[in-house]
Amino acid sequence: MKRIALFLLTNIAVVAVLGIVASLLGVNRYLTANGLNLGSLLGFAFVMGFGGAIISLLISKPMAKWTSGVHVINEPRNADEAWIVNTVRGFAEKAGIGMPEVGIYEGEPNAFATGAFKNSALVAVSTGLLEGMTREEVEAVIGHEVAHIANGDMVTMTLIQGVMNTFVVFLSRVIGYAVDSFLRKNDENSSGPGIGYYVTTIVLDIVLGFLAAIIVAWFSRQREFRADAGAARLMGRKQPMMNALARLGGMHPGELPKSVAAMGITGNIGKLFSTHPPIEERIAALQNAH
Repeated sequence: MKRIALFLLTNIAVVAVLGIVASLLGVNRYLTANGLNLGSLLGFAFVMGFGGAIISLLISKPMAKWTSGVHVINEPRNADEAWIVNTVRGFAEKAGIGMPEVGIYEGEPNAFATGAFKNSALVAVSTGLLEGMTREEVEAVIGHEVAHIANGDMVTMTLIQGVMNTFVVFLSRVIGYAVDSFLRKNDENSSGPGIGYYVTTIVLDIVLGFLAAIIVAWFSRQREFRADAGAARLMGRKQPMMNALARLGGMHPGELPKSVAAMGITGNIGKLFSTHPPIEERIAALQNAH
């Protein structure tokens, strides 16, 4: 709940700062001239940035179960399932979090953690991961996912996404009105937003959205390094996590639904929009960790 409160306060603070800066820069002058109330715009940016992000967070676990076809292990059906549940339980106790739900899904090698609250999250591993790795390597991957939960990464990523959304919505519309006002400055009969506003807003929603995605992906990559280090701490040594990463480097990772892709053990490597750093960088970071 503390992280949810932080999420709320941060978004409120962002909207307040945007409002102050807009007033100081005279942006409200443009908005008033074009019939748009600054307070309404700030409220709209808040709802778009915060509302969508928090709703996505709250439905993340049921959506992950549905889209991935996760079989939640309520009662282990065999020794392997019992081992997975016990491994998650042991790491959760070490990390000081509530026991997550544990699940298995059919697919290529991958795993993920999701959920709005760290004491009621979900850890799921794929059949491809279980079949392609040693138990020690699977244990390291599970430790990585539990570290995501303990670090509050689901809420952190939602917070960052919400903040970025708020900036995109606000700035695109403010700049759109400024451009529209400039284009129609000699038109005394104009009222309401013109074509300049709509075109500029659409273009900036796309352009700023891409820039926001790059920033969110960068934060996600930093979070992966912390989760790798967290797995090493939970296991008491870093070699199993390094071995698991090296193994993943030689596998074809399974695709995850967009809603949980950032919480997987691996993703699209070496790209500007990637949520995960290259495997080689992650191994090197663990090697150099103290």
